[in-house]
Amino acid sequence: QVQLVESGGGLVQPGGSLRLSCVASGSIFRIYTMDWSRQAPGKQRELVADITSGGSTTYADSVKGRFTISGDNAKNSVYLQMNSLKPEDTAVYYCTFRAIETVSWGQGTQVTVSS
Repeated sequence: QVQLVESGGGLVQPGGSLRLSCVASGSIFRIYTMDWSRQAPGKQRELVADITSGGSTTYADSVKGRFTISGDNAKNSVYLQMNSLKPEDTAVYYCTFRAIETVSWGQGTQVTVSS
């Protein structure tokens, strides 16, 4: 099993930036996807961005041009750089590891965008 720990959330003003980190440990897989998703109170979970083991990335329309997902294989980590944050970005952000054999997610990190 892969264990994930998210960090980097916090309170930020609209227009500000945050960088979320997700550090993975445990089992090793050749082919996988790591993604960031979020869930706000009263809303369904929303996929924000993902990155594959091949380096391909995808983004939700709501964050395109503002968020960037990246990875550091040496550190077994994935990051989400969030710029131009809006109040509607407020949510708990989760990192998820997906492979054929398993799916794992962390405890989440709270992001609050408010003035």
